[in-house]
Amino acid sequence: MNALAATNRNFQRAARILGLDSKLEMSLLIPFREIKVECTIPKDDGTLVSYVGFRIQHDNARGPMKGGIRYHPEVDPDEVNALAQLMTWKTAVADIPYGGAKGGIGCNPRDLSISELERLTRVFTQKIHDLIGIQRDVPAPDMGTNAQTMAWMLDEYSKFHGHSPAVVTGKPIDLGGSLGREAATGLGVVYATEALFAEHGKTIADHTFVIQGFGNVGTWAAKCVHERGGKVIAVSDVTGAIKNPNGIDIPALLQHKEDNGNLKDFPGADTMDPDELLVHECDVLMPCALGGVINKENAADVKAKYIIEAANHPTDPEADEILSKKGVVILPDIYANAGGVTVSYFEWVQNIQGFMWDEEKVNHELKKYMTKAFRDIKSMCKVHNCDLRMGAFTLGVNRVARATLWRGWEA
Repeated sequence: MNALAATNRNFQRAARILGLDSKLEMSLLIPFREIKVECTIPKDDGTLVSYVGFRIQHDNARGPMKGGIRYHPEVDPDEVNALAQLMTWKTAVADIPYGGAKGGIGCNPRDLSISELERLTRVFTQKIHDLIGIQRDVPAPDMGTNAQTMAWMLDEYSKFHGHSPAVVTGKPIDLGGSLGREAATGLGVVYATEALFAEHGKTIADHTFVIQGFGNVGTWAAKCVHERGGKVIAVSDVTGAIKNPNGIDIPALLQHKEDNGNLKDFPGADTMDPDELLVHECDVLMPCALGGVINKENAADVKAKYIIEAANHPTDPEADEILSKKGVVILPDIYANAGGVTVSYFEWVQNIQGFMWDEEKVNHELKKYMTKAFRDIKSMCKVHNCDLRMGAFTLGVNRVARATLWRGWEA
């Protein structure tokens, strides 16, 4: 099931549980605006090449729209639509004053030089500058983009609108980026996990963890779990998978990855089949990489008691049903990985105020938001007698629906 179908299905279930009016339900699903632009740039060899860029702005009932920009060869409008919608619910669950958006350019960033990437980013920004803005739509980095991409966007946007640091988040610290942004998603995942365990009177130190994906989110999650006394017993990334039943020394593994660029040949663990990782014996499974990795083929073999969805949409709806019958507790992506967008919000707030916070304050506020969101989800679960995913979806959808009704949506 693709991301759009799955997101729509979760939305419709939430709308049914909430008893939303069918016209309101329909209007919440339809995106506010879809932008498609041709970005033509000269390549370094002098030839002209054109890429399609777009931005889907889903909903702005609760505030400016917010979401990443990805540079990827398969930027599929359907998937971007789903991710824009997911951002609308995610910002509502975290209770930050944003709506949802997502965008991207269909290119392979690895095939482009730095100067070609800069030209492409600037042309894209020129084409959409009057449709984004501090109170309109605030982009952020995503797959294939980074702080440098945001710096170029900020510079190009500022040529039209004057210096506007708050127009994008995920910027370099020197241009008004926030401390703690780098670790935010992974740390948020750990705060979410702590909130879940606290409810059962347990801590991270009582559990064993398997982490799939060792990029930004996976490495920070592993680091924070390790610091809190949790045992990470298996890890994988695109280069392979490793395990050690007594726990992997995460700082040593991070050093090894930095030196060698991969996980294999790490002396403190044995190699394993990456496909076996998801069904490895453990308490907590954290998928931190791609969507759709837990599906109806492998769900029955998952041995974890908890799945913390650090990636977007890692569990298919069919797998959801199999796992909930087995009593596996799933902490859903629209809550578990909201740490990134929450600290993006903090960055935007700091830029608007022109007053920057220290890292301690950023992390303290992040923990406060993640803990409160978990309590809000749990109270929705009690009211509607549903699992955590539907608790999160009903919470998010309800907040957006209420804002929409207050603003008067039929006029």
